[in-house]
Amino acid sequence: MSHHNVVNGCKLVAVLLLWLGSSAEDKPTGRTHASEPQELTPHSSIGLSDVVLVIQSQRNSFHARRGGQRKVEILQQAAELGQGVPVVLLLHELSEFEGDWSILPLLPNLSATYGQSASWFFFIEEETSVSLPNLLQALQRYHVQEEWFLGKLLHDNEPSIIHHYAFSEDPGSFSYPDPAAGWALSTPLLQRLAERIQHKPLKSDFTIDLKHEVALYIWEEGNGPKLTAVPEFCTETRDNCATTFTTYLPNCGDPVSRKEVFVAVKTCQKFHSERLPVVKATWEKDAEFLEYYSDVADASIPTINLGVPNTERGHCGKTFAILRRFFSKAVPKTDWLLIVDDDTLISLPRLRRLLRCYDPKEAVSLGERYGYSLLLNGYSYTTGGGGMVLSRAAVSMLLSSGCRCYSDDAPDDMVLGRCFAFLGVPITHSPLFHQARPYDYSETLEQAVSFHKHWNIDPVFVFKLWLQDTHPRDEL
Repeated sequence: MSHHNVVNGCKLVAVLLLWLGSSAEDKPTGRTHASEPQELTPHSSIGLSDVVLVIQSQRNSFHARRGGQRKVEILQQAAELGQGVPVVLLLHELSEFEGDWSILPLLPNLSATYGQSASWFFFIEEETSVSLPNLLQALQRYHVQEEWFLGKLLHDNEPSIIHHYAFSEDPGSFSYPDPAAGWALSTPLLQRLAERIQHKPLKSDFTIDLKHEVALYIWEEGNGPKLTAVPEFCTETRDNCATTFTTYLPNCGDPVSRKEVFVAVKTCQKFHSERLPVVKATWEKDAEFLEYYSDVADASIPTINLGVPNTERGHCGKTFAILRRFFSKAVPKTDWLLIVDDDTLISLPRLRRLLRCYDPKEAVSLGERYGYSLLLNGYSYTTGGGGMVLSRAAVSMLLSSGCRCYSDDAPDDMVLGRCFAFLGVPITHSPLFHQARPYDYSETLEQAVSFHKHWNIDPVFVFKLWLQDTHPRDEL
């Protein structure tokens, strides 16, 4: 055997051993509230074995694979450094409860398992790269016996509906972490939060924006620590970064063909003249197969009446009629179904790039993930305004299950989420989908597949600014 093969073999063995787990040293814990650091000199000596890294992976096969690759990269880096072994966890493997993605329900599990052996819990995205030496150097500035909430600071420029208009008088006064750069909790803080979450429920039944709601729960109306900025937690590469981030729109190869995506637009007569001209002026031309579903058949558009009366709230009856039509011979057979509202703005070329990462033979429900009553064994769902993407396999499973609306005006996205939860189909989240307008999100928002609502905006301008590629890739 060559020397090269021996070296590679040793590295592989080392990674496998690290994967199987490692011991960590006990560290004291405390319950004091931390304030902003007064100096940047090291306060504590910690090693890699004092750190638990949680990769916020998902159950979908593509995301599980990407999370696994990130774990191997981190353990390989630790093996080469020879300075101890961190605990590296894939979030989707930690329990059978799908709602763990919202982090707060997961804290008691993390506290019970690692609270006596770890000093820090560090949360990263699947696409976040980590420099372990720089991470240790950054964490050593903070007393591990104190409560710390660390990250790269984001804030709202104006009151936002997705944040329930919190801090409406001064939205910039409250900061929340950029998940792409990673964020950290000291063990004393995590332990207190784990105890609190079991006895004090969240104020809202809905989980809408994870990063903001976690920060709000930690802040505890001023009784808990604010988020402390750590300059080494980065998204763009620069000197001394502990983390860097690539993209939420990975390159998985050529986009799927236009002919593999069927687009269903939900509308009603009163919006035919107001909203549909915007669709036709912006993204309709990028669709190979598209139909407008309304309560009135209008040949000039054209719209199709599915025989379901229009409802003011919820469109479950209409959505299930769309699902049945998708599986009929009335429309071309495609791998993917996209259901949007008539005031959804979407980039179909970017969506087709994203869909290349997923297997249409797998049951996939893709979009912006919301949660309902997750602390009480609730369920997740793909929010409708940002666009709901379903694989043919997911639609087939849904229709054959017998799952149905309890009324025509039930919230379609939530009913679908409840059905998929019953069927064991995970809701796959992409931050590229948005239930609200661009201005309802932080100023760091760069990439997007969709936005929703025409309130107080010029939707054609928003589409051109945020969603229309200047140099689109060749269409297939």
